[in-house]
Amino acid sequence: MADSPEVMNIRQASEYLGVSPDTLYKYVSEDKIPAFKLGNRWKFKKALLDRWMESKSGAGEGALKKQPRTVRTTAVR
Repeated sequence: MADSPEVMNIRQASEYLGVSPDTLYKYVSEDKIPAFKLGNRWKFKKALLDRWMESKSGAGEGALKKQPRTVRTTAVR
């Protein structure tokens, strides 16, 4: 979504992040994602979401790298 507005509503932010609105509501209620309320509506600043995604993708980067799989071989007779 290259044309994302600077401030997004729940539907726009869920599309931008690639999650369902229900998942996004859950993240907001658990304070897992940066958001603010304007009246009774949740709003998301694109710049803050981008920084949040960057921090999540960089955090524990070494721990998230896949370890090489151990290949079991059986002797063929």
